[in-house]
Amino acid sequence: MSTPSYILTLSCPDQPGIVHAVTGLLLQQGANVEEAAQFNDHGTGLFFMRVQFACSSSDQAQLQTALDQLATQWQMNLDLHAAEALMPTVIMVSQQGHCLNDLLFRVKSGLLPLDIRAIISNHRDFYQLAASYNIPFHHLPVTAATKAQVEAKQLEIIQAEGAELVVLARYMQILSDDMCRALSGKAINIHHSFLPSFKGAKPYYQAHDRGVKLIGATAHYVTADLDEGPIIEQDVARVDHAQGVDALTAIGRDTESQVLARAVKWHSEHRVRLNGHRTVVFK
Repeated sequence: MSTPSYILTLSCPDQPGIVHAVTGLLLQQGANVEEAAQFNDHGTGLFFMRVQFACSSSDQAQLQTALDQLATQWQMNLDLHAAEALMPTVIMVSQQGHCLNDLLFRVKSGLLPLDIRAIISNHRDFYQLAASYNIPFHHLPVTAATKAQVEAKQLEIIQAEGAELVVLARYMQILSDDMCRALSGKAINIHHSFLPSFKGAKPYYQAHDRGVKLIGATAHYVTADLDEGPIIEQDVARVDHAQGVDALTAIGRDTESQVLARAVKWHSEHRVRLNGHRTVVFK
């Protein structure tokens, strides 16, 4: 029988002794650290850490109790997860299926640690694709008059499935502020453009403040500020004058699929911590 593995992520005000306190507690619990990473944000004065460890002498409840005591002492915001657990996920999509198809294939191939519980769409285009993966498909058409009722039904499905992640895989509807708040920190969107767009003076200062990684397709957390949520991953594709619209579209869609897959993978492996408008990503 293999030794259970866990992933601990945390953030707290930076001060000397945090790493020693965390690893010392894990040692007391009989844990063996397998992977560790940390980051000090000098701009905000916050410390971030991700630790993966094996532990057979303490169960998850015991570990959580001990960590909660440590969190109180060090003003930590922390989360503990079983490393082997698949993240319950709901995917939302409209009529462009390249990201959906890519995610489903990666999950089927064992490349993404997701348990896709449902697919929600405002169109019927991909019900057969969902059926081929034996995933429940919910067709919920949206109009201006029915938007509030449809979002209530979507949230009902998400909650009933116990989803810890919602992926907007080219879902072409703007979510309401209430919906964004309900999904805060657990909904990832893919945008087919360079985000954010900076205007005025000191654009590099603005870019640093928003945590830009690269220009290109952008995967970010969903917020009420349209397409301005904390960025998880970006990438760029080079094109030239010889490529027509169809070629550019194909390259762009491939870039979107890869960027979204990486963002979803890092989130599902608990490698992403929110840091205000930015993210800390332990790759």
